[in-house]
Amino acid sequence: MSDFDVIVIGAGAAGMMCAAVAGQRGRRALLIDHAAKLGEKIRISGGGRCNFTNIYCTPENFLSQNPDFCRSALARYTPRDFIALIEKHGIAYHEKKLGQLFCDESAQQVIGMLRAECDASGVRWRMPCSVKAIRKRGDTFVVNTDNGDFESTSLVIATGGLSVPKLGASPFGYKVAEQFSLSIVAPRPGLVPLAFDADELNRYGDLAGVSVDAAVSCNGGRFRENLLFTHRGVSGPAILQISSYWTPGQPIHIDLMPEHSAEAILLEHRRSGALPAVVLSTILPRRFAQQWCAAIGGVQPLDQMSDKGIRALAGRVHDWEVKPCGTAGYVKAEVTLGGVDSNELSSKTMEAKRMPGLYFIGEVVDVTGQLGGFNFQWAWASGFVAGGYV
Repeated sequence: MSDFDVIVIGAGAAGMMCAAVAGQRGRRALLIDHAAKLGEKIRISGGGRCNFTNIYCTPENFLSQNPDFCRSALARYTPRDFIALIEKHGIAYHEKKLGQLFCDESAQQVIGMLRAECDASGVRWRMPCSVKAIRKRGDTFVVNTDNGDFESTSLVIATGGLSVPKLGASPFGYKVAEQFSLSIVAPRPGLVPLAFDADELNRYGDLAGVSVDAAVSCNGGRFRENLLFTHRGVSGPAILQISSYWTPGQPIHIDLMPEHSAEAILLEHRRSGALPAVVLSTILPRRFAQQWCAAIGGVQPLDQMSDKGIRALAGRVHDWEVKPCGTAGYVKAEVTLGGVDSNELSSKTMEAKRMPGLYFIGEVVDVTGQLGGFNFQWAWASGFVAGGYV
């Protein structure tokens, strides 16, 4: 049996950060991962260039049943701290939009950087290595794997959530939490496309690929970015963002002209006798404007419509209510909402309050960031603070 000070299960963004920091403190750290390839979720992120942080990161960019939980970690390891690490390794980067930072070349550079930080601090590796069982023996955790048994006084679970199952996502972390009697906030897909019901799909399914600049809102969340029609429903940045706020059975509200007054535009063209779809298509994609107007009954020429009718039509433009029938699931989700209840953990150390020596970091915890580099920043921050205590 091999003896370590800390064992980290999960060699993703949070796990590698945690192990590297622990190693820098002189702790004997072991990283275990069931995958054969290191950091696959990092590799595919940001279109292969890794949106590694967001310079405007604040606690308000995160969802959790305990919204204040993330504050401590985010304050102690900021985007500037990770940027300094990127610059130390000579990785060129750029801001794409809205504070989102990407590698100029490849996400593989971030993986290589984290691997180098771990190696420099003496971290040991076991990959691929599957964990069969975990048990507590006094103050020691015993981890039984297909590579043998390992023990440590600190055990960190950094195994992520259920998103992107093709890369090996599993409920492992939740099962460990349950084994030690920690509460779980029910997981569900986040940052995920939304699906139309049969009626909406009949109306708009042939618009796949059409994009609309829109403001989408639901449950207190509101995002102004592109909305993209798909063969199953809607996607695009605005929809991915709002999906984390949406719950089944609820509608989402879409402002199709967030920078314009639909009423003013329609009234301006009233005397022309044009059809509403023709006028709206000066701002909206033509095919969408035609099908949308047909769906809501707005097919009467403007000069035949009353003021009340025009106001009502304009109101629908600014508040198109859509009730999705579901999401595209974990296969298309970028993150997992829910996870280990943050009330079970210390916000200062990420250690389980009722199980000393057991830590949970990254996506497995009930802290989920918005789209745009925020989830990576949570991985770095939660991994950093845990690494300072394990």
